[in-house]
Amino acid sequence: MKNRIAVFASLCALFCLIFASPEVISCARDALKLCAELILPSLFPFFVLSILLSKLGLPNLLGRLLAPAASRLFGVSGAGASALFVGLCGGYPMGAAYIAEMFGSGIIGKEEAERLLGFCNNSGPAFIVGAVGAGIFGSPSVGLALYGIHILAAVLTGLLLRKKGSSPSASVPAAEPLPFSAALPQAVRQAVSAALSVCGFVVCFTVLAGLLDAVGWFSLLSGRLSVLTGAELHFSRALLTGILELGSGVGAMRGLSVSPLNLSLAAGMLGWGGISVHFQTLSLFCDTEIKSALHFAGRVLSAILSAAIAWLISFLFL
Repeated sequence: MKNRIAVFASLCALFCLIFASPEVISCARDALKLCAELILPSLFPFFVLSILLSKLGLPNLLGRLLAPAASRLFGVSGAGASALFVGLCGGYPMGAAYIAEMFGSGIIGKEEAERLLGFCNNSGPAFIVGAVGAGIFGSPSVGLALYGIHILAAVLTGLLLRKKGSSPSASVPAAEPLPFSAALPQAVRQAVSAALSVCGFVVCFTVLAGLLDAVGWFSLLSGRLSVLTGAELHFSRALLTGILELGSGVGAMRGLSVSPLNLSLAAGMLGWGGISVHFQTLSLFCDTEIKSALHFAGRVLSAILSAAIAWLISFLFL
């Protein structure tokens, strides 16, 4: 039944592509421009650096240092908690990719991997500070504040998702660190693959939003949302776009002022990550028994917490 629905939806999308080809081409061009001007410059260097640090053994070191606190706070191993560091430094979907790598290597078990997915797959500083802070609000300081909120929301989400009485699963020793000469080429290759994957999903979901706009559904939903909430149409369109795809949602925020409501929107979108990020995560675990329920729950919790904290802080200090 699910396949039939997917086939029907895909056929509808195909017909829309045919009859709305000018709009599709325009959306794809805008998405590629967004990738070239905003997403790739802000993400790719951090992808390389985060993977390089992982290959050089920094997460293993952090795992040993974090083991006592990780077990007490989150009910995970120190090696598992290092995924939080990788996710917060590398950004979507590096946290999930790192968890998949640890699970595939036997370093963590199924239950721990699922719990880690709930709070360790996060946006990174390059995107938040560079793309959102400097690129959208014209202030790296705003980006740093949003990054701090993002970290706090991730930690709180981990605490809320901790299963009572849970303890770290049995694990095997982590892989030996690679020498720099071997780690750097691998980091660059993996970063290229990750960056292209992110850009591919950005284009895909931007085109989807464009198709919904071409048939009038997106404009209708944006208008209804503006009427219900009293928010400006620009805000509503950015919110709906961000639900689908984070990069396009952030791009749609261009022109919005620095206000408690707009900062809450940015923080909430960063916490949610977009349906695009959910599909990127699912693709990493499609051949395993890992379930994505906690990842979805974690993203919802992170979005709510991030938006609430951002609104409170900006309301008090702006």
